[in-house]
Amino acid sequence: MSEQFLDIGWGLKGGIPYQPWAAALVKERSEQFGKDDPTSHCFPGGIVRLHTYPAFNKIIQTPTLIVILSEREVTYRQIFMDGRPLPANPLPTWKGYSVGHWEGDTLVVESTGFRSEGIWLDRKGSPLTDAARITERFRRMNYGRMEVQVTVNDPKAYTAPWTATLNEFIAPNTELLDFVCLENNTDAPHLIGK
Repeated sequence: MSEQFLDIGWGLKGGIPYQPWAAALVKERSEQFGKDDPTSHCFPGGIVRLHTYPAFNKIIQTPTLIVILSEREVTYRQIFMDGRPLPANPLPTWKGYSVGHWEGDTLVVESTGFRSEGIWLDRKGSPLTDAARITERFRRMNYGRMEVQVTVNDPKAYTAPWTATLNEFIAPNTELLDFVCLENNTDAPHLIGK
């Protein structure tokens, strides 16, 4: 399991620059062992957490659209590549609204339009608000590894933008399996504090 699944700021010098309310919330969530983690209750994890989950993703690329299919939650993400700008007032969703472009061999994706609550960036409960703008820079390092730099700019939750570098491994000729959280989920009644 990636250290960044537990703490997206793992390895950041000085740690994540939380606003005071966000630091208190993360402390409370950590002390409760993540009992209110949306993914523990079968809600989507959001785009940052999907980079750190151990489940597979499949990327489908066309000239005007990239779709990321996720084994986790059996969901998808759309990245529009047709030159459109981010909308002024996108419908708030778990994964936001994403547009991308290429800078050489790096795919740069900008996303906004996140829900105002309920999205955790990691297991310890780092929050994401509706003011967030996330920039991802996808770069294939070699045949088997892709680096994703994720910059979170969320002035409601953080005192400054910050960047985490994540590593994803490419598994060619692998099929996605259904992962339906609600199917046979017996964990929720046993979470601490319930």
